[in-house]
Amino acid sequence: MKKLKLVERIVEHGIVAVLRGKDANEVAEMAEQAIAGGIKVIEVTMTVPSALKAIERLAAKYDSRTSDPDRFAVIGVGTVLDPETARAAILSGAEFVVGPSLNPATVALCNRYRVPIMPGVMTIKEIQEALELGVDIVKLFPSSSPSMIKAIKGPLPQANLMPTGGVTLDNLGEWISAGAVAVGIGSDLTNEAVRVGDLRRIADRAALYVEAFRAARGR
Repeated sequence: MKKLKLVERIVEHGIVAVLRGKDANEVAEMAEQAIAGGIKVIEVTMTVPSALKAIERLAAKYDSRTSDPDRFAVIGVGTVLDPETARAAILSGAEFVVGPSLNPATVALCNRYRVPIMPGVMTIKEIQEALELGVDIVKLFPSSSPSMIKAIKGPLPQANLMPTGGVTLDNLGEWISAGAVAVGIGSDLTNEAVRVGDLRRIADRAALYVEAFRAARGR
């Protein structure tokens, strides 16, 4: 049941902050600011040095099962290339796994431990294979236009798609209207804050994304 509830929460909150930083401390602070701004689903990428330390820190501070809004967040791991990395991240506290591509062995590992896995896909063939492997949400990556979702939904209306890499404040509503169940937000969330050296700006940017998402969902 935990896996199903996590998938429901990811879809309910709808925005995944895809975070990269110079080290574990910076990316953990980025995550804390994003959560303060209302983005409650956090993906710490394995390209961050000592990323597992950041996941451990965040998993100790936040809880996906709590009703306390100040402590609620779902912490996951991204840029996972293989099952060994996925297992290490899960043991460090990651509650979902995201990959840049479809790796069947990684999907099998996550299914074994009942952890949501969102592999990156680009083609109808990859999406069909992911569905056959038991994937609940596929990451549309790289994503370029909301029209991609409409095209995919023609032959595969049952696919749950999460575009990542081409989502901005200006087009978020278009992605949701096209049928995206969630969106991944990367550098647009953090670039300005990093440039000026004030990570608190991430919270402000996150709040704008949450507002735009809620408007797109009609709530």
